[in-house]
Amino acid sequence: MARVCLFFLVLCFVLYMAGMAESTVARNSKPTDFIQASCRATSYPALCVQCLSQYASAIKQSDRQLAQTALSVSLARVRSAAAYVAKMTKVRGIKGKEYQAVKDCIENMGDSVDRLSQSVRELGHMGRAVGQDFMWHMSNVQTWASAALTDENTCLDGFDGHAMDGNVKAAVNRRVTNVAQVTSNALALVNRFASKHQATTALEKP
Repeated sequence: MARVCLFFLVLCFVLYMAGMAESTVARNSKPTDFIQASCRATSYPALCVQCLSQYASAIKQSDRQLAQTALSVSLARVRSAAAYVAKMTKVRGIKGKEYQAVKDCIENMGDSVDRLSQSVRELGHMGRAVGQDFMWHMSNVQTWASAALTDENTCLDGFDGHAMDGNVKAAVNRRVTNVAQVTSNALALVNRFASKHQATTALEKP
């Protein structure tokens, strides 16, 4: 009987210490730790953390909320960049080739806005979709986000070559390159969410 009591006392002490350790870890962890860890899956982790850290309290530990926020941030950046590029058509002394490249870029950025908007809506309307339904929705989100990234890179391609060198090219490249990196990160986090969901579902199967 004494041994049984001693066993339970030791067990209670171990559980108490484990609880204390978890509490200490929780107190010492920062709201942005999850974001920093998740952003390692992206091509531009520092930019990823910079863009998403301010939303840490809303994201918490949710992979889905992280992906949703990343897409929303990308959409906002693309909209801002599209408005910026549109102003380039009014730059004094703009050359004919530059003007056409800017006009094409405006169209590309408009397409990117549309596709990212679709991605944000689709991910937001998924609810508690599971199985094939989940994968169908996620496939749409991934397709549109990938297409948006292609649109942004197509804009940049329009300014290739030394003949396009100048202030207009430099300004557009700087702004759109940043946007493309943000979208690339968002797509990586969407893919990460999809992969983790699939892995979790596979483990839950009997």
